[in-house]
Amino acid sequence: MRKYEVIFIVKPMDDEQTNKVIEKFTKLIADNGGTIEKEDRWGKRRLAYQIKDFQEGYYDLLYVNAEPACVKEVDRVMKITEDVLKHMIVRSEGVPEGEEEPEDDGVEAV
Repeated sequence: MRKYEVIFIVKPMDDEQTNKVIEKFTKLIADNGGTIEKEDRWGKRRLAYQIKDFQEGYYDLLYVNAEPACVKEVDRVMKITEDVLKHMIVRSEGVPEGEEEPEDDGVEAV
């Protein structure tokens, strides 16, 4: 299995409908043999530019372990789902554990 990051923007709706759209994709991934390591809901944000006549969207990021066939199916379904404004799927190195702080080597910047 490979690791992927799936980010998508759902058109602005009430919370219940937004959760249904997100649940649809998490279920689709699970049904196709993938697992979700982590979900990061960024929430409703203003878009940089208008997409399909919307100024805002609900961002969601999924860290997924899946086979390429599963990712291909998720991509296909996202393309035909009208509630998804944009999506992007990239292969990743894994779930980030947090920002690593640089080591203090005793030298001060001047």
